[in-house]
Amino acid sequence: MSLTNPWMAALSALFLWWFSTGIILWRVRRADNEGHDAHLWSVLLGLPLLLAGSAGLSHSLADPSAQGAYIAFLSALAVWGWVELAFLSGVITGPNLRPCPPDVGLPERFVRATATILWHEILLIGLLALLALLSQGAPNLFGLWTFAVLFFARLSAKLNLFFGVPRIHTEFLPRPLAHLSSHFRKGPVNTVVFPLSVTLLTFATGCWMERALAAPTNGAQVGFTLLAALTALALLEHWFMVIPLPDQKLWRWMLPARKSPPLPSLPSTLKENSHGL
Repeated sequence: MSLTNPWMAALSALFLWWFSTGIILWRVRRADNEGHDAHLWSVLLGLPLLLAGSAGLSHSLADPSAQGAYIAFLSALAVWGWVELAFLSGVITGPNLRPCPPDVGLPERFVRATATILWHEILLIGLLALLALLSQGAPNLFGLWTFAVLFFARLSAKLNLFFGVPRIHTEFLPRPLAHLSSHFRKGPVNTVVFPLSVTLLTFATGCWMERALAAPTNGAQVGFTLLAALTALALLEHWFMVIPLPDQKLWRWMLPARKSPPLPSLPSTLKENSHGL
């Protein structure tokens, strides 16, 4: 099957989503088990991924072909993957490293939650702004759009975790982010944020699909198909927060056993607190 085939592009996006997530979770779990400075070394040894992604994004801007669309997509994933590795390793997180008390009100909880991930969010916003600046007038914008989809989908997921969803997986959180689960709210789904999130993601998926069907070139068709598949996967991840499906099994089997005690589950006070996240 040719790489210009839309089905191949969609399957490629699916595989890259699964594989990139799995390899990051695997590396973070290994570093957790190794202890000492293993998390820092993971981030440092992963710098070639960041450099390769940056070079690929720069190179792909002038290439509107199907190959250019794949390079832009892969490069955006590479840059995003390194930032997520740095976050999960506890190297780029935020100034707040303490668990959130269960009895604080919504405004204070929001401030605490924001401070927990602040440097990570600032870095992502800076990278997105830089990529938008460099992409002005370029014939291939799929790297920019891929990064934008990842950014806004992740922002939406974080807001839903903050305001409340029934299903939250804390088993993949590494030791450096053990305090992060205290900022989640496990409970009934928020009736405003979640419907708005899935509606926007569904609309975006439809828009990408419509553009793929109407694309005048193979490069545009491949690029928009990749974006449609990625956005659909982000939509699926949102539904995983609500629908009781064992989605964690997609990656659990490939992770080494945790040597340290597992992270504690969410405190009952967090689950019951109607003024929580």
